Amino acid sequence: MSESISDLLPGMRQLGMSSRRMTMVDMTYGAGVSDDLSDVHSFPKKSMPSRNAYQLIHDSLKFDGDPTLNCATFLTTWMEPEAQKLIVENLAKNRVDIDEYEATERIHRRCLAHLHDLWNGKKDQEVTGTVVVGSSEGIMLGGLAMKWRWRERRKAQGKDSSNPNIVFGANAQVALEKTARYFDIESRLVPVTEESHYCIDVHKALEMIDENTIGMFFILGSTYTGHYEEVALMSKLLDELKAKKGLDIPIHVDGASGAFVAPFVQPDLHWDFRVPRVVSISASGHKYGLTYPGIGWVVWRAPEFLPDGLNFELSYLGGVEKTFTLNFSHPACFLIAQYYQFIRFGREGYARVMNACLYHARLLSVALEATGVYQCISDIHRPRGTYGFCEENRLAASKLFFKTISESVSGADPSPNLNFNYGLPEVAFRFTDWFIESHPIANQDVITTMMRVRGWIIPNYPLPPHMNKLRIMRVVIKEASSEDFVNRLVRDLMWATQTMLDTQSQSLGEALIHPLPKSQSTTNLAHKIAKSNTTGMDDQQRHSHWKSILEKIGEMKEGDSGKKKAPEMALTDNNRRKTVYEKSC
Repeated sequence: MSESISDLLPGMRQLGMSSRRMTMVDMTYGAGVSDDLSDVHSFPKKSMPSRNAYQLIHDSLKFDGDPTLNCATFLTTWMEPEAQKLIVENLAKNRVDIDEYEATERIHRRCLAHLHDLWNGKKDQEVTGTVVVGSSEGIMLGGLAMKWRWRERRKAQGKDSSNPNIVFGANAQVALEKTARYFDIESRLVPVTEESHYCIDVHKALEMIDENTIGMFFILGSTYTGHYEEVALMSKLLDELKAKKGLDIPIHVDGASGAFVAPFVQPDLHWDFRVPRVVSISASGHKYGLTYPGIGWVVWRAPEFLPDGLNFELSYLGGVEKTFTLNFSHPACFLIAQYYQFIRFGREGYARVMNACLYHARLLSVALEATGVYQCISDIHRPRGTYGFCEENRLAASKLFFKTISESVSGADPSPNLNFNYGLPEVAFRFTDWFIESHPIANQDVITTMMRVRGWIIPNYPLPPHMNKLRIMRVVIKEASSEDFVNRLVRDLMWATQTMLDTQSQSLGEALIHPLPKSQSTTNLAHKIAKSNTTGMDDQQRHSHWKSILEKIGEMKEGDSGKKKAPEMALTDNNRRKTVYEKSC
């Protein structure tokens, strides 16, 4: 292959460029189309300048979504510049080399002590735990520890130990199922129901326990809906089971998200080491621990709950070190960033962040339900003890929300949360039954696709087995989610919904040529929508209310007469009502 530009393009000599023979690697984008790089299945044969490699990768990554608008992820998408600086300064450190990086190991021990205290471990108790790559590794270590303790107990009793099982809800994150499969433990999945708030049903779980049960996984913050599972109630039922049958069943709490939420803003909830049967807790530092991806934690109640057989000693890094993680090498930079967050925010700062997240999640929930188009499966915005969507519950949630925000309290004060249900700052929602009946063509997959046009990433997925005919969308509210974020999200959801309905008589391309007017303000939009629906409505009133919302955000189209046209109600052949949109609407 020719190496110079002038050889590739003969006309270059006439342009006076033959005096400098430019090689392919001199050109960033020229290098990007070389034969060597076009073969993505073979290891590259030649090198290239660093700026070229950077630019090619940098540009290709522009096809990724914007992390800030990724409403599906629980992961931290923003950290302060000082935290990022610490990460960059410590990228080359391996956390496990404690003889070489003694100061880093001291930070590791301090973080574990902070978490032991945060999760209400005994003050005079030796702290036992470790940093891990993420909560998934923490879950696996917690499961392994329960299996080994069960096996040792069975062998001491002279009983068979070849058929261990573990009990957890069908709403479990995949790491729980991986733990069982990878380590030869039978999974006993407890079906979820609407009555159990799409989480584990503790009474059904009790029926699945036998002498081969090594323990239970409980989730503090379901990935599907954000609900917390009832750890304290399960512990009480297990105490009763032990009294009747002699079965001693421990609990590992998967606190991937909730273990960094509940302690700060829902301190009245007992889920941690205050609950006698909780022997270990895992959490993700890179979720509501507010650290970039790459860090998690697992802490045990006491040293005896981590079997000695899981500990390894090594000396080939310098001094004698103990390790019991699944992964050996581990970047120190994210551990250091986690410590930065602990001392930067403290309890007060974390409480402020989590309160803000809950406020924005409740605002979004109340606004969505006020449209009449969406109902929430999550319940964090409803009065304590009130679950599920109906007109009465919607009004009660709206009333409580506006009453709470009218009260003057400290941003770190957890007391306003005492009136709301427990849960993560997560909004799980779907179309209302009224909207589906009125618009049979309504499809939530279309909504999520349309939202991608505006840059939003919102998943639409089925609930766990036995409830999987129901599909829901999810928005996870994080530290970087502001009120402006909520306002724009609500506006764009309304735009996507209207555009979906427009496609009944238009192609999608035709519908997309009608974006929101740029002059339309989103200031306080979520509040305005939430406050616009504070009384009960019948179906016809909901329809009129929906039209008024579209008018507010500029989504009604003008007809030939110049007047804005409203959707018309009509009867379909099967006598189900739906909205018919004319081509000109």
